[in-house]
Amino acid sequence: MIFYKKITISVIAGLLLAGIFSSCQEDLTTIGDGVIGGEPFATGKAVYDVYAYNKKINAVKTNSLPVYQLGNFTDPIYGKTTASITSQIQLSTANPTFGAFTQEIEDGAEADESVTTIPENETVKEVYLFIPYLTNVIDTDGDGLPDELDIDPADANSDTDGDGVSDNDERLRKTNPLSTDTDGDGILDGIDTENNVSAFPKKYVLDSIYGAGKNSPFNIKVERSTYFLRDLDPNTNFEQAQEFFSNQEFSPTFVSDLLYDGQETVRDTEILFFKTDDPDTEDVDESLEVDQTIAPGIWVPLNKDFFQENILDKEGSQELLNNGNFKEFLRGIHVSISESDDIFMLLNLAGANITITYEYDSVDNNGTTDDATDDSVVKLEKRFTLNLVTGGNVTSTGTVNPLVGNAVNTFVNEAYPTEILEALNSTESAERIYLKGGAGAFAEIKLFDEDATISKNVIKQLKANNWIINEANLVFYVDRETLDATSGELIEPLRLYLYNAETNDPLYNPFTELNVSGATSLNTYPFYDGVLSKENNKGIKYKIRITDYINNLIVRDAENTTLGLTVTSDIRIVSIGNAMLNSSETKIPVMSTINPFGTVLYGNNVSGADSSKKLQLEILYTKLN
Repeated sequence: MIFYKKITISVIAGLLLAGIFSSCQEDLTTIGDGVIGGEPFATGKAVYDVYAYNKKINAVKTNSLPVYQLGNFTDPIYGKTTASITSQIQLSTANPTFGAFTQEIEDGAEADESVTTIPENETVKEVYLFIPYLTNVIDTDGDGLPDELDIDPADANSDTDGDGVSDNDERLRKTNPLSTDTDGDGILDGIDTENNVSAFPKKYVLDSIYGAGKNSPFNIKVERSTYFLRDLDPNTNFEQAQEFFSNQEFSPTFVSDLLYDGQETVRDTEILFFKTDDPDTEDVDESLEVDQTIAPGIWVPLNKDFFQENILDKEGSQELLNNGNFKEFLRGIHVSISESDDIFMLLNLAGANITITYEYDSVDNNGTTDDATDDSVVKLEKRFTLNLVTGGNVTSTGTVNPLVGNAVNTFVNEAYPTEILEALNSTESAERIYLKGGAGAFAEIKLFDEDATISKNVIKQLKANNWIINEANLVFYVDRETLDATSGELIEPLRLYLYNAETNDPLYNPFTELNVSGATSLNTYPFYDGVLSKENNKGIKYKIRITDYINNLIVRDAENTTLGLTVTSDIRIVSIGNAMLNSSETKIPVMSTINPFGTVLYGNNVSGADSSKKLQLEILYTKLN
């Protein structure tokens, strides 16, 4: 039963009644015989029109994001997007002391009576930038091995490497569940009683890395940023956070010193750093002990001289007194990947840092504080860390803790094809819905009718029907003809997000939605759904349940508002950010901003062979027969 806007309300009522006493008779289901006067109930389905309007996004707010995009992503429908990152750098400790003594004490060393007080001559040995990759850590059976690497993800006692030790026992023993011989001594872990359990690199399942470059070297560049990223907006009397948008380009105008320009390779194992053997402990070889581990991520050396001059040599200066001074002095870094490299990644800047390893002079008194004749000057080593941004972690309820520090994503989009541009700039109800993450496109959705008065009348009729609404769904069919006509790697968005475009609130209720402990974004809130349904590994449709929303219209007299439809990276995160349209601004879910993928869906203006895929609202109801 499809009801079009041209049919009058009285006719709709007549058709509904006719449908209940004719076609729905075949679906008659007795769910409570004898409960109400012995009368059974009837179930049915009604279908209503839905209207969609494409909206092109010119730029989105890209500071204070949960994750950041970097690299080049080519969508076979929407073209190429190049993403770069400009970030502040923060002191991990304000007014830091390098070595053992402050610079003031070092400067007065000659007048100091203590023989241990000397100029320390702090010297940079190496500097590395680390930005971690996102990883998939789902471990259903809790055996310490991610599901994608586990031979049986549901059984903690399975033995993935076949060495006679279960994956869970390997976790307890701290041996490698992916190697039969953790320490490489030729003895299987199952019978080895002297395993050096600290000496193997842990393997990770990497997430959100795309393109051919993930299997080959790619070129990355790190430069000093000369642009001052304000934390607070002076136009709001410094009471609100400063907004930066994706169309703001920083390079080449606002970069200076080249800190690194070279090749990097994606790896899925951690890096191990071993201790230096102490010659005074003959019975122990410290070189076999792990000193530090680095998880998979971008790990590149930076210019030592730059950090010697601008960090260590500034000890005790006003520039390092606090982070406010420091961010004005050393404004940040700009990170980019060569436009010729086919690689794109999502990165967590909150886990990123710059580690400075340096050595300094120290007096070794050989345990005799009263005898300086056997004293000697030795070299000791320390590390100092600079952070990019901190915070931003997502809680179990989907709340994002605020970021400290500032970083901005810049997106450069290739021009869309003419057909897509015309559709995005049209004010007519859409034949095709174009969705694209980042500074891409979203859709506005209106239920029942374009005309508000007619829409209200349809809702009145729904109230008069006295239906119990069991389920209400919006079904968005994928335009496979358009998607299959493309060449190149097509990555379809795995989930869509429908929200109240006027209040920016989600349509689902997180307190009543079914949620599973440890659930990922895709299996969170299954009643709401919105997950891509596939056949033969190709997307067919998205179904979004809006039962609560429809019940609110009918039972609680809620307002039928305009809805927004976007792609999403995590439906649990409902934070929003500003977006620039052609002639106005709006609010867009942040998780659409950090998602590079796009798709094409059927709208309501569909006819002919594709009419069965027309966008529609289906309502499943129960009524006293």
